[in-house]
Amino acid sequence: MRKRTLRVAISAAVLLVTAGVVGAAVSIDFGAKTEQRLASHSEQLFGVNKPVDASSTADLDEAQALASPTGLVTLAKGLKANVVTAGNAAPVLDQMVLWPQSSPEYLVAVNEEGTTEPGLQKINLSTGVATTIVSGIEDNDPVRATPWGTILFGEEASDGAMYEIIDPLSVVGATIDRTTGVSSSPNIRRVDALGFNAFEGLAILPNGVTYYGNELSANAGAPGGAYYKFVPAHPWAGGAPITSLDQSPYSSGSVFALRIGTSGNNGQGFQYGRGTWQPIAGNGTLLLRLAAAVKATGYYRPEDIDIDTKTLAAGNVRFCGNNTGRDSARYFGETICITDGTVAASASGATVPEVTLLVQGSQEINMPDNIAYQSSRGNWIIHEDGSTVGAQGGTRNNDLWDCLDDRSDDDSLSDGCIRIGTLNDLDAEWTGGFFDPTGKHFYVSIQHNSSGFGTILDITGWK
Repeated sequence: MRKRTLRVAISAAVLLVTAGVVGAAVSIDFGAKTEQRLASHSEQLFGVNKPVDASSTADLDEAQALASPTGLVTLAKGLKANVVTAGNAAPVLDQMVLWPQSSPEYLVAVNEEGTTEPGLQKINLSTGVATTIVSGIEDNDPVRATPWGTILFGEEASDGAMYEIIDPLSVVGATIDRTTGVSSSPNIRRVDALGFNAFEGLAILPNGVTYYGNELSANAGAPGGAYYKFVPAHPWAGGAPITSLDQSPYSSGSVFALRIGTSGNNGQGFQYGRGTWQPIAGNGTLLLRLAAAVKATGYYRPEDIDIDTKTLAAGNVRFCGNNTGRDSARYFGETICITDGTVAASASGATVPEVTLLVQGSQEINMPDNIAYQSSRGNWIIHEDGSTVGAQGGTRNNDLWDCLDDRSDDDSLSDGCIRIGTLNDLDAEWTGGFFDPTGKHFYVSIQHNSSGFGTILDITGWK
């Protein structure tokens, strides 16, 4: 009897100890601890002294936004905002580029409004004065500088077109006829070779190969927007800037649509992994039906994309972009990355593209829209464009997130993100942000802000 009593006592003690260990393990919120460690190492990992703790709930009115444009944002400690333009530019400025590239004096920015409003403006970096280059286009969103010395810009409308402009600073007050594609300026030409599409993200390689998406949501069982690849008939070999648009690699070429999976194993639910580029007759035609015919993979509203310049410097292709999602359905979007072999091999349809997930959206990183690669640190800046309801409920503003790239751990996901900015205007959203070549100046538009004018800030201070 004594031996049996001893065995029972020992078993009970073991159970109590085990329960205590399990209880202690359950009480540890490892995800929260990881977020705390990211914040405590923010200077080392992100170059800022301290992240922004939470989304702002402030809502500046018109007078406040006009009086203090930098008051529209709250930034991580160490970062500072300077005003590039406020109070005179078009009200819905989106993506932009520095110009001239060799010694920038201007930002050239698109305005996301209708045909009667400014479409493309140049903004003097010294004075902030905005001058309209061209109008007549609809829902303007993407713009990029090309390796051959022109600017490519275009429309997010469902039947949108892309346009190319040479010597943009010499053009003032030009117009474009959307029906014919003809401009009043000989410096502007519609780029039919890319097809017609709801354009937003653009990734242009040094040889002129261009990747882009269709900013289309899934609807009534039909897939969302596809990703495309343009291969010029005459790739750019480098050299001095072109002197005529006839010399542009966008004069002619081939378009391909991305299909993930194999010929017999693709479709809904197959959004990541390896795939193929399916040839389509994209020149001068609407891409949507062509993509559906070749069973291109659909994503929920592909938005902005940017090139991983570190990978590019090694001779390989990698770009990342956002599929914005739909927060009202609690699909908070995602950031994906696409690799496509080497730059040398990219000028063909025979490369093997591969899609991986980088950042999974949440109620905090909600409906990601624009994205920018920071070459100086190798991080990704993600612009949040979701509703004003956060994880804790209540009203809040959109945020700016700084995300590590994936490194040597086992998964392919970002190693973590911190909030580095929040807006103080419930009507506004971050958009069009990009870094200068040094990775130290981040130019970003505060779109739809209460001032009623375009506001662009230059954010600096990364260590």
